[in-house]
Amino acid sequence: MTIEAAQTTTMLPAAPAGEKIHPVWVRVTHWINALAMVVMIGSGWEIYNASPLFGFTYPKSITLGGWLAGALLWHFAAMWLLAVNGLVYIALGLATGRFRRKLFPIRPGDVIADAGAALRGKLAHDDLSVYNAVQKALYIGVILAGILIVASGLAIWKPVQLRELAALFGGYDSARFVHFFTMVAIVVFLAIHVAMTLIVPKSLRAMVRGR
Repeated sequence: MTIEAAQTTTMLPAAPAGEKIHPVWVRVTHWINALAMVVMIGSGWEIYNASPLFGFTYPKSITLGGWLAGALLWHFAAMWLLAVNGLVYIALGLATGRFRRKLFPIRPGDVIADAGAALRGKLAHDDLSVYNAVQKALYIGVILAGILIVASGLAIWKPVQLRELAALFGGYDSARFVHFFTMVAIVVFLAIHVAMTLIVPKSLRAMVRGR
């Protein structure tokens, strides 16, 4: 697929004037998820520092909780917020057909072509109601990462009571590694997400106002 063809994925006819790009439930769950993720990441880094997996620790200035017990309290509170809000988001996304309309179909060739166009600054963003292939891949990926990080977190939290879940990850220690690398994937997603917001400011306005 050529770059010109890739551009067409975001150059479809614009949504009718006045039509919401993001309904209220999408905007509310988006911002709740954002808050929960920031709290979980900051507190998770403090928890990591108490028992590092690798030869580094995170600076105290970017962690949350002050010490292990405080970080755990923040982490568990945000975990339940993320889990409940995530379930609402997924349920409504499936029930309303939004996931089917916005995220599918997705083809590897389209993802590669749109990624190349984006790196060359050739990917259009005229119609925010239409996701390009890279956006589709990232959004599907972060939804799966959200599910994985909650599941692995539960396995770490209750490895005895939830031994079957912990066993799916290969045990407590393996679950910690899964949890860590899933966190890294989410942080990378957030960095790309924020960068794209800076490049296309109207996307932030749409997530606040709906259009």
